Amino acid sequence: MKFNNLILNWYQVNKRNLPWRSTKNPYNIWLSEIILQQTQVVQGLPYYNSFVTHYPTIYDLAKAEEDDVLKLWQGLGYYSRARNLHYTAKYIVKSLKGEFPKSYKELVKLKGIGDYTASAIASICYDEPCAVVDGNVYRVLARYFGIDTPINSSQGIKQFKHLAQQYLIHSNPGDYNQAIMEFGAKQCKPKSPNCVACSLKVNCDAFQLNKIGTLPVKLKKIKIKHRYFNYLVCISDNQMVAVEQRLGSGIWKNLYQFPLIETTSAIAEDELIVNAQFKALLGDNYSSLYLFNEKAIVHKLSHQHLHTNFWIVHLNAPLPNSVFVKHLKTLAVPQLISNFIDAYNFS
Repeated sequence: MKFNNLILNWYQVNKRNLPWRSTKNPYNIWLSEIILQQTQVVQGLPYYNSFVTHYPTIYDLAKAEEDDVLKLWQGLGYYSRARNLHYTAKYIVKSLKGEFPKSYKELVKLKGIGDYTASAIASICYDEPCAVVDGNVYRVLARYFGIDTPINSSQGIKQFKHLAQQYLIHSNPGDYNQAIMEFGAKQCKPKSPNCVACSLKVNCDAFQLNKIGTLPVKLKKIKIKHRYFNYLVCISDNQMVAVEQRLGSGIWKNLYQFPLIETTSAIAEDELIVNAQFKALLGDNYSSLYLFNEKAIVHKLSHQHLHTNFWIVHLNAPLPNSVFVKHLKTLAVPQLISNFIDAYNFS
């Protein structure tokens, strides 16, 4: 039996019962695919359920405030996904009268939808023969066919896309695409794959040549950048705390945070109080200052590590842009800030 038929047969027996698999509604498929980018199913499923509860249709999502969308997304990371999701929902409702494009060629033009997502929607919803290639597919193909071309090289991207398209089952592209992704997620896992019980092992190059641990191949990662964040948690006697909204084009664009002073290295209290930003923000408008965390909290992102300190500052009078402490949990904030809010236990 051919590789692709074995994959599809495996799927019919082993597929998980997931809510987006019971529909061909492009809104639900799109939502699930965006959430599951860079996110495992076990983590993404509660978010998917929350989104379809709050925004059951694309019209509901389009009408939402961005702050509310970001708050619902909180904890998933890669917040540009949420901003693009919201933008595209509004575009489809306003410019396309709520109708999703029905072809890969048109889907891939939408903001936040690349080759993978367009292929998934087109194949699952419209039976268009477009092969998906995600991390799971790269791994399955690299191991089975013994390919050592780096999957994150331009040559590798083309090679694996061509191979995936070559083995796509054109009569059932949606199920086959989901099958090979599911196979990679459950059977051909990155670590400790279940090779003993694998129906593909007889013809799997990696298994036969003992190369499971070395495939797929990836080019070296970008060098990690280290940044040093000092958040000023400025609290007044009437239980108001200063917040600011991140602007610009960074990963946390439009999310809220405490006033931030970024330095080139870790600093102590005596260095903080003479910092120009600190003096400009607070002057003499504080009665006490102390460091909340004994050691810097290292928040790891894909290409940078944030070495973070939270400084508790008791104010003589509230700062501009302050909110009542009880409202903090209603704001869309980065997970780093959310974790601190829970740990500090404002009351």
